[in-house]
Amino acid sequence: MTIRQAQPADAPSVVRLLFDAIKDIGFQLTGAATEQEVIDRLTNFFVQEGNRFSSNQFLVKIADGETAGMILCYHGSDAETIDRPILDELRRITNDPTLTIDKEADEDEYYIDALAVSPEWGGRGIGTELIQAAEQHAQQRGYGKIALNVEQYNERACSLYKKLGYVTDKETIINKKNVFSYDKKPLKAVETASGLAFCGTEVFSLHAASPPQLLTKIKGAPPVRKPPFTPSFDR
Repeated sequence: MTIRQAQPADAPSVVRLLFDAIKDIGFQLTGAATEQEVIDRLTNFFVQEGNRFSSNQFLVKIADGETAGMILCYHGSDAETIDRPILDELRRITNDPTLTIDKEADEDEYYIDALAVSPEWGGRGIGTELIQAAEQHAQQRGYGKIALNVEQYNERACSLYKKLGYVTDKETIINKKNVFSYDKKPLKAVETASGLAFCGTEVFSLHAASPPQLLTKIKGAPPVRKPPFTPSFDR
């Protein structure tokens, strides 16, 4: 099983997982009225370059030839730039030039925006593997901190992040209603032949032990879902 950077061809499976993870925020960021409209608009962003939901922002876990999970990450200093296409489209759709997008990430940190694991692959430590892959991805790029937002009621997720070394830094509100804990973790430099540097490949092979409880979503409702389900947006 491999963790690699997503590709545009991964859109059907990755966008489905993305919607499951972010739920109501998908409606907020796309201006869509239905679930299918959200998925269609997220797909359009996924196959385009230069936005928050572009395929190159995702790492995916491939197991038995299918997408078992995904994690969406980017550096906080890039957030304004990669949110611009989303904001421009949202303003166009709503005909409201005053609309803004919530600022989620601090500018000096690598940020985990969303995480989801397919229910068919739940309980196997894939959520932890994806988080570790994101941390490694950040280290390879020379970033010294990584952070995420987790809904405060999600005790199971909060416990997992604590075990992984994340510490609550502040409280944030996203989508004008959901209260999150902004958790962060320092990252260690990677020793290379040329000294302290961050280099590597886009492909990861990680074999982490499964935690007692698998987190399948960073934001939003129950950490584990069983099909059938009705997605609802999360931030």
